[in-house]
Amino acid sequence: MSRFLASMRDGRGFDILLVAVPLAFLIALSGLPLVYNVVMSFQQVDMFSLGTFWRPWVGFDNYVAVFSQPETWPILRNTVVFVVASIAGQFLIGFALALFFTMDFPGAGYIRGLFLVSWVMPGLVVGAIFNWILAGDFGVLNYVLKSIGLISENIFWRSDIAFSLWAVIIANVWLGTAFNMILLAVGLASIPKDLYEAAALDGANAWQRFWTITLPMMRATIGAVVSLGLIFTLQQFDLFASITSGGPNNSSNVAQYWAWELSFRQYDFARGATISTVMILVVMIAATIYVRSTRHEVRG
Repeated sequence: MSRFLASMRDGRGFDILLVAVPLAFLIALSGLPLVYNVVMSFQQVDMFSLGTFWRPWVGFDNYVAVFSQPETWPILRNTVVFVVASIAGQFLIGFALALFFTMDFPGAGYIRGLFLVSWVMPGLVVGAIFNWILAGDFGVLNYVLKSIGLISENIFWRSDIAFSLWAVIIANVWLGTAFNMILLAVGLASIPKDLYEAAALDGANAWQRFWTITLPMMRATIGAVVSLGLIFTLQQFDLFASITSGGPNNSSNVAQYWAWELSFRQYDFARGATISTVMILVVMIAATIYVRSTRHEVRG
């Protein structure tokens, strides 16, 4: 005990304690449920065996059953479309806003702060707001599109099979744009201004400076933003629950919402865990890319 107290006083033991306490917290609240979910995907689970860890082992039968269902591939395709469109929209708009706010003009800080409202709002609240915006009869979006002549009739965004997924994508882009803007603005602020001045003296125009200086210097930040966007987008559940509920006819259903439906509506916990395990693998790949993209910044 005296050696432990001495190590706490000299700082070495305290450093270990600072790491051990959060690590134990993560293992207890995240690691154990994750392992439980993975193990459950290889077991036969029903309502009566849900409370025990020892259940019949079925191997990869749950995976074969899930990928044999006719709705699996359309839902996975929806997931890919949702992830790619959401990340692209959030990144492009966020990057444009980050570049815009690098200009020094009165009120820039206050206006940029207003964009953070979307980031701090709960997903269910955002879903409720977009239910009004995307309403087919009185929605603001239909009114704007008809006013500028892009459509002649109202679009029922939430109930039309062709548009239901895009209704959630629009809401998710709005929700995540501010996060992208902040991270990208930090990356832009770290680029030395001398590089732009030297390029301008050499005759480089704005596009050439963006292509040869901004993008290469932002490579690590862009990798981190895209990786985090993938992780957050795959976790998005609230917008589907509040806007479309995966319908109509699974046209807006995605893997994360389908896993919840299988587990808590159809009580097929094993297949729900199977889908979640597949998503865990995708998130682990994204996390690896994120760590590799920030390795240079940590070393520097």
